[in-house]
Formats: sequence, structure tokens, C-alpha cells
Amino acid sequence: MSSRARALASRGVSAHRIRISRGLPVGSLIKCADNSGAKVLKIIQVIGYKGRLRRVPSASVGDRVVVSVRKGSPDMRKKLFQAVIIRQRKPFRRPEGVWIQFEDNAAVIITPDGDLRGSEIRGVVAREAAERWPRIASASSIII
Repeated sequence: MSSRARALASRGVSAHRIRISRGLPVGSLIKCADNSGAKVLKIIQVIGYKGRLRRVPSASVGDRVVVSVRKGSPDMRKKLFQAVIIRQRKPFRRPEGVWIQFEDNAAVIITPDGDLRGSEIRGVVAREAAERWPRIASASSIII
């Protein structure tokens, strides 16, 4: 156990995130669920991904990714932004044993310091993303 994990454990905080099935590889087209002006996003890179040689990086709910806007307002198109995945179609298991699956893949665009670029979030937000990103939790109307 690392010193950081021991320090967090002494305060009653888990140092490890729960493992969520990664369902969105690099190159995936996903919906933009906020009102920032973007409609369709393409995943370019997963921030913080530690992988293996020749394995395609992939993201799951709550991960920060770099995206390119494919459809949307002309001032946002063909530009790179950071986003957080809030829904994924691939089923994943919660620690209490429940399997969760959403109807679509969706993300919200954020600024580099973690603020939402839009002012509202359309649709539901996974609890895992809301716990990890408090600003997303405060802007969302439904958390599942």
C-alpha cells in the first residue's frame, strides 16, 4: 500500500476508484449532453490512461477525455476541448452488485480547470461521474 493510500485510508477515504468497464475507445462518436453549442463529439485521447503497447485507449463513465467537435456551432467545430463522460452504453457493475447500462454514450464539455462550459445538462448523469465531478452533479437534474 502506498503512503498516499495509507493517508487516505486513515481518513476513511478509498484511494482506488471502482473499476468500471471501459466502453468508449478512442475514435468513438458520442453525444454532447450540454448546451455549449456542440452536438456530436469524437474522442481523441483519454487523460490519465495508462495502457499497454498497441492497445487502444478507452474511457468509461467519469473519465476526462479530449474531444473534437464534429457537429455543432461553427465557432466550436474542428476544435479540441476537454470533456467528461456521463453515460455509456456498455453495461458496468456497481459495488453493490447492480448492473447499469444507458441508452446512449454522452459527455459534457468542461474547461481545463473543471468548470462546465454550458449551463445545463440534458438527460441523466451516472452517479459515478457525479461523485467524481461535483460541478457536474450540481448542474444535472437527474442522477442515476
